[in-house]
Amino acid sequence: MNPSEMTDSQVVIEVRERNKELFGEIIRRYQTRLTHYLRKFIRQNDELEDVLQVVFIKAYENLFGFDVTRGFSAWIYRIAHNEAINHIRKYAKVSVALDEVEMILRDESIDVPGDFDRSLVQAQVEASLGAMKEKYREPLILFLFEEKTYEEISDILRVPTSTVGTLLARGKKILKEDLLKHGYGTK
Repeated sequence: MNPSEMTDSQVVIEVRERNKELFGEIIRRYQTRLTHYLRKFIRQNDELEDVLQVVFIKAYENLFGFDVTRGFSAWIYRIAHNEAINHIRKYAKVSVALDEVEMILRDESIDVPGDFDRSLVQAQVEASLGAMKEKYREPLILFLFEEKTYEEISDILRVPTSTVGTLLARGKKILKEDLLKHGYGTK
């Protein structure tokens, strides 16, 4: 079977049982997505590449611990998440790209008027997310920027799905209040 036609679980089974080189297919599938996710936490390319490499090494080393009946995406995002948090605790601050400001602005609970300077909003969103407690920032990043479902966020953060909803609601409220406090939005 062609590797590109295999599910993630099939690739994992194949790597574990007979073809270690097929792990390259996992890297091919997840490198861009995980790079995009890690970019929310790590802006320096060399640091991001180092963290991404650690993610893939840890995924490979722990492949036998992965339960193929569960979602591989959530599992590898969990590894990436842990490595990003470890990196933040050591070195970095949260930063948001201008195109990601659009993702925030599309959220119906956060309203920003049309005549604003996107770079100023970007700076404020970065400051707001950076000041926010980790327990609210993490699910917001996964939901708003990575477009993960509540279930996927639950798997990644290892909290109940109902807790994800609560954390997202509170995180959005904190972000909205902070944006309002700085003159963005009317809701």
